[in-house]
Amino acid sequence: MFLTSLSADGETFGLYKATETDVLPIIELMSNDPLRQADYPEPHENSPGYLQAFQAIDADPAQLLVAVKDSRHELVATMQLTIIPGLSRGGTTRMLIEAVQVDESLRGKGIGSSMILWAIAEAQRRGASLVQLTSDNTRTRAHQFYEQLGFTASHTGFKFKI
Repeated sequence: MFLTSLSADGETFGLYKATETDVLPIIELMSNDPLRQADYPEPHENSPGYLQAFQAIDADPAQLLVAVKDSRHELVATMQLTIIPGLSRGGTTRMLIEAVQVDESLRGKGIGSSMILWAIAEAQRRGASLVQLTSDNTRTRAHQFYEQLGFTASHTGFKFKI
């Protein structure tokens, strides 16, 4: 489903709700990330886990998996948005932005900024009053990018692998 158009570096991109046919291109885009390669050295494109995960995301109205496509309808970027109602901060609803990936050839050209600004507007539309994201400690360029968009490094995150 087409959601909006984004402009970056003189080009127009379509922002869509991802479909099942977008799963493999999203996995391929993610597999080009050196940090992901360290955690998952082989892309496992045929893993049934990807399709199961997509189906769970797609069935949940609190989730939105985004596919950004160029004029040739090729996937060039993605992100996952999650709406989280909560009791903290007076019952604040927040949006979590995760798995932001932009094709390496388009980085620094404005598509990421357009995506994040659209996500913030979408958070407001869905009733959220806080947008949060996490970024690996090694991604210093990404941290600068998010700070330029107005995000502040306010918390320390932890993970526990099971």
